[in-house]
Amino acid sequence: MAPIIEVENLTKSYGGKRGVIDVSFEVPEGEVFGFLGPNGAGKTTTIRTLMALIRADKGAARIGGLDCWRQSVEIKRFVGYVPGEPSLDPNLTGGQILEYFSRLRGGVEGAYLKRLIDTFELDTGRKFRQYSTGNKRKVVLIQAFMHRPRLLILDEPTSGLDPLNQQEFDGLVREARDEGRTVFLSSHVLSEVEKTCTRVGIIREGRLVRLGSVHELKDIKRYEISIFFAEPVAAEAFAHLDGVASVDTLSNGSGLRLHMQGPADAVIKAAAQYQVVSLTSYEPSLEDIFLRYYETDGQRGKQTAHV
Repeated sequence: MAPIIEVENLTKSYGGKRGVIDVSFEVPEGEVFGFLGPNGAGKTTTIRTLMALIRADKGAARIGGLDCWRQSVEIKRFVGYVPGEPSLDPNLTGGQILEYFSRLRGGVEGAYLKRLIDTFELDTGRKFRQYSTGNKRKVVLIQAFMHRPRLLILDEPTSGLDPLNQQEFDGLVREARDEGRTVFLSSHVLSEVEKTCTRVGIIREGRLVRLGSVHELKDIKRYEISIFFAEPVAAEAFAHLDGVASVDTLSNGSGLRLHMQGPADAVIKAAAQYQVVSLTSYEPSLEDIFLRYYETDGQRGKQTAHV
């Protein structure tokens, strides 16, 4: 399938501050693509370049075969965009903002707009400045989806949403995918990308370090399980189980911290053989995962996997 997004050797520098360096990738039409990386990695810079909000120092970016900088007006007609930090007129109500964007786009289907408002339970009568962070996010999400765009470009779209509204968002992404539309979604939350995306690009320190199927995330997805027992248990009892990368001993042997990289089924079954006092699971931040997985030797971070 032909790519709807094409990025070639995109570079943007902010002087002493990091931007993006020689970033290249393609997104086929109809795909849900996750753009993954810790905060400050270059996700928003890439997206702002695609949306012609900033101009690249070198390289090229095209959407639907159109140049993102020179033909940005044409591109915006078929793109729905959610910025990472929305800034809208604080004195307009949510309803007035949605009406403005609707007219700007030549009108939208009223029934679909109402469905989106009901889905997110948005009070459209309140002024934007009176909204919580989550409700502000709902307004920009609705304006992005309401004209059923061919391409959705979403920068940290679920930031500030409660878990129920995050589920509603996931449903809208799946619906867009099923209708053959394309979604480009940036996130620093690994589990969010896993739920909705078919392919991912991982960016770190301004460079694209991996590009491939979402299933390939399994070799960087790591989490921890801490188990405390009524009596000391040898670490060796868990060290070689499926899914266990390493084991630390806690509280003089009465506790174990398991560094996991795979399913926990074998661990749970093994723990059931002992008297367990407590068991907790912790998923570290993506920043922590990257610090562990992508060493800072500089070379590994410059490698890009192609699929």
